[in-house]
Amino acid sequence: MKIKHILLIILIGFTFSFQKISWFGKPKPWPKPLYPISSNKSNQKIIHLGRFLFYDPILSADSSISCSSCHLNYSGFTHVDHALSHGIHDNIGFRNSIALMNLAWNSTLMWDGSQTNLEAQIWAPITDSNEMGNSIEQALSKLNRTERYRKLFKETFGTDSILMKHVGQALAQFELQLVSKNSKYDRVLWGKETFTEKEIKGYQIFLKNCNKCHQEPLFTKNEFANNQIPLNPSLVDEGRFRVTQDPKDKNLFKIPTLRNIEFTFPYMHDGRFQTLAQVIQHYSAHSTIVEKPFSSNEMIELNAFLLTLSDHEFLFNPNYSTPHKNKNH
Repeated sequence: MKIKHILLIILIGFTFSFQKISWFGKPKPWPKPLYPISSNKSNQKIIHLGRFLFYDPILSADSSISCSSCHLNYSGFTHVDHALSHGIHDNIGFRNSIALMNLAWNSTLMWDGSQTNLEAQIWAPITDSNEMGNSIEQALSKLNRTERYRKLFKETFGTDSILMKHVGQALAQFELQLVSKNSKYDRVLWGKETFTEKEIKGYQIFLKNCNKCHQEPLFTKNEFANNQIPLNPSLVDEGRFRVTQDPKDKNLFKIPTLRNIEFTFPYMHDGRFQTLAQVIQHYSAHSTIVEKPFSSNEMIELNAFLLTLSDHEFLFNPNYSTPHKNKNH
């Protein structure tokens, strides 16, 4: 390595130390979760049940669409092959499905924050006519007519009748297990790996331009922002305004996490961008968001850092994938 490169790394390291960012052994503390995350023995039954429900299309009106249809584990629990979510009867949804991870730290859910409780939120896609197209009554009726689920709910909740609250609790408990915190970024902060020179430069660019909204360690601050993308005329989606009817909330959308961003394309609430390069180019063109337009090298460096947020252990965790249906289930 050339001397000037060594000096550059030392200088950057000094700069990060000055900003109170530790590279070795002191990662930024995670905030206290808003929901308890438990995977102990007493909670395993409800998690197991929630996992079955998440992957079972029984909750949709025609038993063709499951939660996992739009939230695939290997793509950060979102879809990958189309801009907007698809539902029953080949219906097209209103938005790009949002990635599901680290939900225990989310005070609001959905792109517009229309839901604030994870146990209640699951009924929104189930009853949406463009998604699972069901009713609460019909979904519960289907479950209560299924011997396997009557047995599972009886074992889990000790009840002979499957209720709305039980379904919400089970799905929520499974989704709360979807915690992503073992990316290269995390391992670098723990002193187990080191960034490349390109990744270090990308991190510095990130801190100057992106960290305001995508705050570490969750890489979101769970608020809403206008990312300056033009209104999609075919959707006319004004974001948070649809919920609050407050003019100040027009075109504000929830700031998504950047964790596993490599795998959660397409990007934005309407899925208009297919690649990270397109996203970075978009932000580079808006001086109200970034300090100044990125050079081609800076775009490459920022992209390199964002790739360090990929958590392969999370993405390919067998405990999060389709459950194995053994002879008892």
